[in-house]
Amino acid sequence: MSTRPVTPSYSSGTGPVALLGDTIGANFDRTVAAHAAHDALVDCATSRRWSYAELSAEVDACALGLAARGVGKGDRVGIWAPNCAEWAFTQYGTAKLGAILVNINPAYRTHELGYVLKQAGISVLVAAPSFKSSDYRAMVGEVRGDCPDLREVCFIGDPEWEQLLTDGREADASLLVTRESELSADDPINIQYTSGTTGFPKGATLTHHNLLNNGFFVGEGCGYTGADRVCIPVPYYHCFGMTMGNLACTSHGATMVIPAPGFDPAATLRAVQEEKCTSLYGVPTMFIAELALPNFADYDLSSLRTGIMAGSPCPVEVMKRVINEMGMTEVTICYGMTETSPVSTQTLADDDLDRRTSTVGTVHPHLEVKVVDPDTGLTVPRGEPGEFCTRGYSVMLGYWNEPDKTAEAIDAARWMHTGDLATMDADGYLNIVGRIKDMVIRGGENVYPREIEEFLYTHPDIVDAQVIGVPDEKYGEELMAWIQLREGAEELTVARLRDFCVGKLAHYKVPRYVKIVTEFPMTVTGKVRKVEMRETSVGELGLEKAAVTKNA
Repeated sequence: MSTRPVTPSYSSGTGPVALLGDTIGANFDRTVAAHAAHDALVDCATSRRWSYAELSAEVDACALGLAARGVGKGDRVGIWAPNCAEWAFTQYGTAKLGAILVNINPAYRTHELGYVLKQAGISVLVAAPSFKSSDYRAMVGEVRGDCPDLREVCFIGDPEWEQLLTDGREADASLLVTRESELSADDPINIQYTSGTTGFPKGATLTHHNLLNNGFFVGEGCGYTGADRVCIPVPYYHCFGMTMGNLACTSHGATMVIPAPGFDPAATLRAVQEEKCTSLYGVPTMFIAELALPNFADYDLSSLRTGIMAGSPCPVEVMKRVINEMGMTEVTICYGMTETSPVSTQTLADDDLDRRTSTVGTVHPHLEVKVVDPDTGLTVPRGEPGEFCTRGYSVMLGYWNEPDKTAEAIDAARWMHTGDLATMDADGYLNIVGRIKDMVIRGGENVYPREIEEFLYTHPDIVDAQVIGVPDEKYGEELMAWIQLREGAEELTVARLRDFCVGKLAHYKVPRYVKIVTEFPMTVTGKVRKVEMRETSVGELGLEKAAVTKNA
């Protein structure tokens, strides 16, 4: 008896465009030469703008000013600030020197700040004086004595920062030519700390080659040219902002538009309208907030063509609204993680609507992806869920000074194990069905929260939904839905939600508990903190006893 051959969940990316071999600085200079008079950067909050020639002058001044303070190749320079033009000056300035830019989360408190300053060995810190309720001056002062490597702090806007730029403008620019000749595209250029749910964050160490190519191919996926103007409300400290945003733009001669220091839905749409942006970025919660503005229909978004939704699972219904109501007919979904620069897959503008709204697309050019059994490591057949793994130019060098943690994430064959559960269909399109740690096991049944969340989005009164597992003495775990309702909606009880689900979801997938909220606990990058949701729910539901029950 013959059997049909099993097709493994493996795919490799091809394409007509070769990888770039440049450093970030060399690529930037090439773009400046080709687009000198074109808009490069717009900072809406301060009403400032720079052409590529003007931005190049600021970047070089920043680089030479840092060099005058003893910063050289491989030295770590920290950046602790919300989105602003000075962030971009520092990003490209450090790249030109071969210094390693260390991104510091704007939401960090003193404990986390002190850890990163010491763990990365930061010698110079560029920081905003404050952001929202955080007094950065006071916080730096509190930890500085415990950071022996930190020799200088420049607060943006202070005399020290202005002097740094002045020193750079007066320096011999030929130094940068010399520095560039000493750099390799494979040099580490950036450390980004991942927000682990337990323990201290780990510093993903990325190269020119990692970041520049990933930004470039994301831009290729969006069809960018010098005519594009990209609205970037996602944080610069994260790969979404600095790579998919800035590097995608500068590698194509497009314009970077910063709508506000932190995310503000009205400021974002205002920037799109006033700057005639052709592309808009965001995590799903950002698009949900923009669509929910009472005066959403008053904004002229007719200039929008494309954009990216990424950062966390993208609800199908939200994607459809972005296409239909925001006019982003070529919007794409990207999937990735900090450790992979970040993007591994992307939908294409010419994919059909179903694939563009319900998958994370196919493998990026010059990368490999596979889906494996988390227990055996073997590649699973197409259609079966398993752990998403990726390999290629985008995979980080490793976690800064943590070889053991690196070995846990990257195997001997250089496959990055993401911890995400995925399926690959017959045509190579991938779906992210959850996190290995988020998967709920109820009475022996594996339940993927993402599937239930997608179903709940179809309820006319539900704006957003997150599903978690909470402990249960009988079944091991039970399902709970945290739900945001539209304004004016009737109260949604457990009974009403159950009625909505019955007959459409298997009984074990129907949430037992419902919590109505106005917001979810979030990281600064827009990822929902499900660990925190579970901890809160255990306390509110009185499930402490079930939580300590041990299972095989």
